[in-house]
Amino acid sequence: MDLKSVSVKYLLAYSLVSWVAISSCLAQTKESGPSIKWVNEPPAAPLPTGVVHRTFACQATACQVGYCIYLPPDYASSQIRYPVIYNLHGNGGNEFHAFEDVAILHEAIVAGMLPPLIMVMPNGGKSTFYKDSFDGRFPIETMLIRELIPHIDATYRTVAERKGRCIEGFSMGGRGATRLAMKYPTMFCSLFCQAGNVPRTLAVYDPQRPDVYPNSYLGPERENYADNDAFELLKKNRDEISKLRIRILCGTLDDEHIVTIREFHQALLDAKVDHTYIELEGFAHERAKIIEHQRKHWFDYHVESLSQ
Repeated sequence: MDLKSVSVKYLLAYSLVSWVAISSCLAQTKESGPSIKWVNEPPAAPLPTGVVHRTFACQATACQVGYCIYLPPDYASSQIRYPVIYNLHGNGGNEFHAFEDVAILHEAIVAGMLPPLIMVMPNGGKSTFYKDSFDGRFPIETMLIRELIPHIDATYRTVAERKGRCIEGFSMGGRGATRLAMKYPTMFCSLFCQAGNVPRTLAVYDPQRPDVYPNSYLGPERENYADNDAFELLKKNRDEISKLRIRILCGTLDDEHIVTIREFHQALLDAKVDHTYIELEGFAHERAKIIEHQRKHWFDYHVESLSQ
C-alpha cells in the first residue's frame, strides 16, 4: 500500500461526509454508543518521561485530532530512524493511555535491555472499535491508517515502512489492532493482540435491524461487514498475513473475550499462519495485572519481529 496516494474512493468519501465530520468535531459526548472527543485535555499528573501530547490536522474529520507519542532518550541527539509501535487503547480511552507500557519501555531502553523505539498512542474514542462508521461520523480507520501514520512518518524520524511498524492494543485496542493488521498486513511487521475480542462481524449482519449494533455503525451494505471481519480478511489476505508475526495473549478467566480469541487462533491454525498463542491461567480482563506479570517480556516479540 502506498501511503502517499489516496484513492478516488476516499477523496469522494471525504467530500460526501465533510459536513458530518465537521459537526462531529463539535459534540461527541454521548453517554452510550460510539463517541469521541477528538482532542482531549491532559491529565493533572505530569506525562511520563519522553511522552508529549500533539495534534494533527485530519482531513477525514475536518478538525485537529490528538495523539500522544513517546520518543526515546537519544532521539533529540541522534540522526537515526526509529521503529514505531502503534498502541491502541481500550474502550472508553483516548490518546492519554498505555502509560504502564511506556514506563516499561522507557525503563528497558535506559537499562539497555531494549533498543530505542517510538510509541504512538492514537485517539480511538469509545465503542468505535477502530472502524469507519458508514455515515462518516467516526472515520477512525481512515484517520489512523491513511492520515496519522503518514503524519508520524513525515514528522518524526521513523523507519517508514513495514519492517519498522508494529501494532498492538488491549481489549478494544487488541480487537482493532488485529482487524487492521488483517486488512493492511503490508503495513506492519508485528501484531500483539492483548485480550482483544475477535468477533465474526459478517455473521451478525442483519439489515432488518438497522438500529442494532453493528448494523447501526456499519450500515446496510453486506460488503462493509466482510471488509470489517478479521476472519474474512484472513481468508482474503492470507499470503501477506503469513509474513506478519502475530502474538495473541488472553487470560483464561476473561470470559467475554477468550471464546472468540480461541476461534481466531483456530482460524489461524487452519490457514496455516504461524503465530504465538498464550493463555494466562487464572487471569481475567485485567490489563495492569497482565502487563505487570509479563513486564520482563512485554516488548520482546515486537523487538524480535523488528530484528527480522
